[in-house]
Amino acid sequence: MAYATGMTLASKTIFPLCSRTFLTPLRVASLFGFPEKTSSSTFFTRVQDTSTTRLFSSVKCSTSSLETGENQPASRPNVVDILQERGLLESITSENLRSTCSDPNVAPLKVYCGFDPTAESLHLGNLLGIIVLSWFQRCGHQAVGLIGGATGRVGDPSGKSLERPELDAATLEKNIAGIKKIIVKILGGNNAARSYVIFNNYDWWKDMTMLDFLKKVGRFARVGPMLAKESVKTRLESEQGMSYTELSYQLLQGYDFVHLFDKEGVNVQIGGSDQWGNITAGTDLIRKILQKTEEAAYGLTFPLLLKSDGTKFGKSEDGAIWLSPSMLSPYKFYQYFFSVPDVDVIRFLKRLTFLSLDEIKVLEDEMKKPGYVPNTAQMKLAEEVTRFVHGEEGLKEAMKATEALRPGAETKLDWNLIERIAEDIPTCSLPVDRVSGVSIVDVSISAGLFESKSAARRMLKQGGVYMNNERVDDENKRVEEDDIVEGKGLVLSSGKKNKVVIRIS
Repeated sequence: MAYATGMTLASKTIFPLCSRTFLTPLRVASLFGFPEKTSSSTFFTRVQDTSTTRLFSSVKCSTSSLETGENQPASRPNVVDILQERGLLESITSENLRSTCSDPNVAPLKVYCGFDPTAESLHLGNLLGIIVLSWFQRCGHQAVGLIGGATGRVGDPSGKSLERPELDAATLEKNIAGIKKIIVKILGGNNAARSYVIFNNYDWWKDMTMLDFLKKVGRFARVGPMLAKESVKTRLESEQGMSYTELSYQLLQGYDFVHLFDKEGVNVQIGGSDQWGNITAGTDLIRKILQKTEEAAYGLTFPLLLKSDGTKFGKSEDGAIWLSPSMLSPYKFYQYFFSVPDVDVIRFLKRLTFLSLDEIKVLEDEMKKPGYVPNTAQMKLAEEVTRFVHGEEGLKEAMKATEALRPGAETKLDWNLIERIAEDIPTCSLPVDRVSGVSIVDVSISAGLFESKSAARRMLKQGGVYMNNERVDDENKRVEEDDIVEGKGLVLSSGKKNKVVIRIS
């Protein structure tokens, strides 16, 4: 359900505090003036880079446990140390989390990561959160996925220069279903024995009135620290400013942690480094509302995934790298990782796969040797990440399409395979009389593979033209009836990357 607008305070719908109609026009700066300067809390810890020291490289969290004695409980691998070693740890709210996570006398942690339903699919930027959850799973803890059915109606201002567009109820429900399907497939599909659960925060926000919110949460929130959050300060200094609705987001996310801690026993929240302010808002509210010590609940952030040039990793020329196969085929997903430059591939193997660091070190050493086969490390990266997201069947589909589209490949093309790969490469429709019996030069120009006959002939002489993966050496070659796969079409290629599927209309 969408937020209702124009409700009375007693109305039992999600509290009108979040109504964009009511509150979006209110600018935070006009209400509070300039942000207060506040000192950072002393118990928050920023993790220093220790990549020069390779610790715990042989730890395999997928093993059940390490025995410590006949009458003693089994210990768990230290997931925090493992995350730090792999470059997946930015900050933690307390160093006690490091000892607690492997203490055999402490119950396994319940760790959650939130995902707002801003689209029907999660994208590559969300993948790190799922990977970190999976590391906790593999080390004996419970993973919790929280879908923001309520917070998605507001929109997280973190890292955004403009307020997010409002989504209607039908779109939100569609997005929630799509995201839930992805989380279930990844966290549950790789190992059915691993523990995970999924919640929707709309379930506890839908009956909260504005008066309830102000009483339960608002009176514990200090305006100064709220305005001092980096994501808020950046927006306040911008020309667009920030609405009160957006300012309230950190309290909504903070109370999510309170609710999950109190009702479900969830004691760790994880997120990207841009979520630090929202996460610490939650640990702060747990101490104030539930009267807990700072060691009762923890926050952990991981660095954003960046390329070596400092730009975000996860965008292609066609847009976001989606995790749903309906929005981005496993083949294109695989190809995106296969094209990672050498300078980034080892770092991404550490962060995006579950290969041991010893295995990754072997690949790194091989890359420096004269006989190294180019893209071997990239192929391993693409295989591991595609398997994690799309499963074995998705990986098989991606590799079959990759092989089928490789010029000179021995894979025999059938029309079903061509139909699948046609979703990922340019296609055109031509009548049969413009294909059958027509020269390969004319057909390639009609299909848009070349701009001129001279360009086509030049590539033919260089041996770079392929029809259905077979090299065409004769520039006078004509397309024969047997060249048309099942009478429905064919694939023409110019070099390794330029391809077109021709459908017979």
